[in-house]
Amino acid sequence: MINFDETEAEKILRQTVRDFAEREIRPYARTWDEEERFPHELVPKLAALGLWGLRVPEAYGGAEMTTEEQAIVVEELCRVDGSVGITVASHNGLCTGHILLAGNEEQKRRWLPRLASGQALGAWGLTEPSSGSDAAGARTRAVRKPGQPDRWIINGSKTFITQGSVGSICVVMAVTSPEKKQHGLTAFVVEKGTPGFSVGKHIEKMGLHASDTVELSFVDVEVPDENRLGELDHGFLDTLEILDRGRIAIGAMALGLGAGALEQAIRYAKERRQFGRPLSDNQAIQFMLADSATELDAARLLIRRAAWMKDHGMRTTRESSMAKLWAAQAAMRACDRAVQIHGGYGYTREFPVERALRDCKLCEIGEGTNEVQRMVIAREILGRG
Repeated sequence: MINFDETEAEKILRQTVRDFAEREIRPYARTWDEEERFPHELVPKLAALGLWGLRVPEAYGGAEMTTEEQAIVVEELCRVDGSVGITVASHNGLCTGHILLAGNEEQKRRWLPRLASGQALGAWGLTEPSSGSDAAGARTRAVRKPGQPDRWIINGSKTFITQGSVGSICVVMAVTSPEKKQHGLTAFVVEKGTPGFSVGKHIEKMGLHASDTVELSFVDVEVPDENRLGELDHGFLDTLEILDRGRIAIGAMALGLGAGALEQAIRYAKERRQFGRPLSDNQAIQFMLADSATELDAARLLIRRAAWMKDHGMRTTRESSMAKLWAAQAAMRACDRAVQIHGGYGYTREFPVERALRDCKLCEIGEGTNEVQRMVIAREILGRG
């Protein structure tokens, strides 16, 4: 039975990550955002806490955390800075997560220690310029090299790739059986420095400015068959499982951003005086804070349920989508209210609530838009999965 109380180990983990975020991230987050610079100096510090290998087994150098623990880590990082939070979440959940799910023993020993130590950051390539939510529209192709069936040639491009330029190990989805549409995708690992593999333009985003997001290009990229992850044409089914877990992490990301904004709003409402009394004495402000607190608590419970189910080997397609959908919406409302409570100051860069609002919008888009989540939930409750 699910326990709503955090274990002692989870409480210690939360406090450890919170202390780290306050000390090593908060003082610099605004600068990283304004400079739109990936914080390379933070990589070894995150490695020292084991945050690059959250779910990686200890045998490969990881921290071997549960999904619930991973959600706590992402929430606490995003409470202070969404860019760092999404970097840790995507590295662990997408690239590393795909290798954990579909990799054989040799592949795990080859790549996981480097990823878990932060020696190599991971990227994951599914989205293309012409296919966002529609995986069937993917055009990146992988074909066997003529005369050498144990070699593959990859051609195509990917976009909106997190860690695309700073990452050293990229898992890329390519079409291997076009006639099967989305069920004809296969995953391959392509490492930085492979001939024909290059970084395209850096994408200028509304928020998450310190998160590395780029386009990737593959021109006659040759990889051996031992770089193929999982069974041939099984990439889409593996992707669905990865996204089920990843949506829990995005939900936690939204929760952290919303919770951080709520904390800032409460502090400001208590300190700011208008008409001779604290702003928090106004019932309108109290109701805004109450709504945010209630909605974020509901998000936390949905996330914990989905994470608990995942840790107990249950299918979580519906629960992950519900957690991600509600958390993203609740967090956006909390961030918007926080800006409103700050008034004119909330619209300036002086206070972190405007950055939280910009960063939070991604949670309604990434790893399946709100509309896609509703489609998934409807399909599940109607028995059309």
